[in-house]
Amino acid sequence: MSFPKPYADAVAKLRVLFGFVMVAAFLWFSEPNAGSLSVGLPVSLAGLALRAWAAGHLEKNLALAESGPYAHVRNPLYLGTLAVAAGLAIAARRWELGLLFAAVFGLVYLPVVELEEQHLATLFPEFESYARRVPRLIPSLGKRAERRKPFRWKMYLRNREYEALAGYLAGVSVLIWKSAK
Repeated sequence: MSFPKPYADAVAKLRVLFGFVMVAAFLWFSEPNAGSLSVGLPVSLAGLALRAWAAGHLEKNLALAESGPYAHVRNPLYLGTLAVAAGLAIAARRWELGLLFAAVFGLVYLPVVELEEQHLATLFPEFESYARRVPRLIPSLGKRAERRKPFRWKMYLRNREYEALAGYLAGVSVLIWKSAK
């Protein structure tokens, strides 16, 4: 699927606003219980772990990330975000929140992914070859010739992934608090 550039540019600028709308909807409408938390939180935690792993391999605009999760999927940060949102929607026990997250992902994040990949193609001539080998959002778990680079905490911190962790912990705290009511 391809999005018109003016649309993709517009939603890229509104991405943070959409994030706040989703958080507000989540806080207002969630109705978690122990069962939904036990199913949803592991899913969201796996997404957060994927984001952390990816952030430790990403040198934004300096080198094409091809190690770690980038050997299996071109956009592990977005895939991780999708898993976090899906897990939190499950934990919240509201299908409407899952539908909202899916709509925002499809209408906002997918166009942004496309823009970012166009940007990477202009920065790194090897991106086209990489894009032919590695799928965009559905990981290929088969054996890949991976560029071996270790996870680096320095990159995790530089990419400010701790902010995602803080947001996640706040969201989980709200879910636990609401489930105890």
